[in-house]
Amino acid sequence: MTADPRVKDIGDIRTAHLFDMVVDLDPPLPFGSGPYGRRVLFGAAGGTFHGPRLHGDVLPGGGDWALIGPDGTICLDIRLTLRTHDGALLYMTYGGRWVNPPAPDALADPDPTRYYFRTTPLFETGAEPYAWLNGTVCVGSGYPVEGGLAYKISQIL
Repeated sequence: MTADPRVKDIGDIRTAHLFDMVVDLDPPLPFGSGPYGRRVLFGAAGGTFHGPRLHGDVLPGGGDWALIGPDGTICLDIRLTLRTHDGALLYMTYGGRWVNPPAPDALADPDPTRYYFRTTPLFETGAEPYAWLNGTVCVGSGYPVEGGLAYKISQIL
């Protein structure tokens, strides 16, 4: 089969490091099993983010309304509020997937090379110095840390 002649070479996708983030978590709140899987709220208790163009704090009150499927795959549904070092508020949302190897306590596995934990962050803000984030699509990789989760977030250029 030949390639469609309308397909053009637009180059590879390039990224640039945006920031590293640690989200401290409250104890999980299990909703139980429903029609789509097991729903659990992992509430954000705080945290920090730091990168070359912005840094600040993760505010308490957001979280991940995770859906855990029958195969153990976690579908992420995360909403956070970030406050930059100069007081700007950023609304950050992302979905993604966390696929763990079969193990009795895979969520506690500290080795990020043993699982697939990827996210797709988007931002909203009315703060002029950070308005460029409103049109930015990002990708991230996550991993567990003591008391929460950490992420490496990259901007897609």
